This record gives sequence, C-alpha cells and structure tokens, in this order.
Amino acid sequence: MSKTIVYRKMTVEDIPAVVEIEKEAFPTPWTEEIFEHEMTSNDYAHYIVAVDGDTVVGHCGMWVVLDECHITNVAVRKSLRGYGIGEALMRKAIELCEANDVKLMTLEVRVSNDPAKNLYRKLGFQDGGIRKNYYTDDHEDALVMWVEL
Repeated sequence: MSKTIVYRKMTVEDIPAVVEIEKEAFPTPWTEEIFEHEMTSNDYAHYIVAVDGDTVVGHCGMWVVLDECHITNVAVRKSLRGYGIGEALMRKAIELCEANDVKLMTLEVRVSNDPAKNLYRKLGFQDGGIRKNYYTDDHEDALVMWVEL
C-alpha cells in the first residue's frame, strides 16, 4: 500500500475491481450487472472508490433520496483492512451527504460484524433496530443503524 490513497467518484471502468472486492468481502456479493445498473440507470446511486496507485482497494455505495441516504455497501480489500480506508470512505460519504443537504443516513450491518459496527458507532451512528433474517445466505439478522447529520 502506498502512502497516498485517493478517494474519488466511481466510474464504470472501476466495476471489475469493485466486484473483486465484493467477492472478498461478502457471502453474496453484488455482480457486475448490478453495479452497471447502479452506475448507468439509478439516479439515486452514488459510489466512491479508494484508489492506491492504479488499483481500486475499496468502495462505498449509497442511495440519496431527497434528504436521506441509505448506505448500500462498504468494502475494502481483505489485505488492506485495518488501515482506515473503510473509515475514510465513510467520511467521504458523509461529506457528500452534507454537501447535498442530507439529514439522515442509515445502513444495515450483520449483527456479528463487530468491526463494522464499531466503525459506524465511531462515526456517530446509533442502533435503530433489528431486521430479522435479513441476509439471504445464512438468514443472519441485520442491525439497522442511523445518524442525523
């Protein structure tokens, strides 16, 4: 990892690398087709990537509808977790939301994902409730978290 990670808006060209990261991070990763639809057809979708040199090393997706934002996914290459890239991606998402007059951000996280929950709490997110059997791969519950901006 270089000393300088650049954070920028995701492009269609980033999709193959983002899908690789999804496969490392999630039991049911989003596909190239899903990301292509998000990038080309979903007016509410906003995506940020973390880039090290020429390599995409993380991404954060969100849907911004009126004054609310729903974080859809946040992932960092397994080999680079623990270096603050996920936190920086989330901070960039918060900045984007603040610039667009978003008042509330929300997300779901696996109840077992303590590192992610701790990060979100560090950023001011609060526990909102449980979505029972939310994840299709293993029916794990999701914790809904939210923060007012």
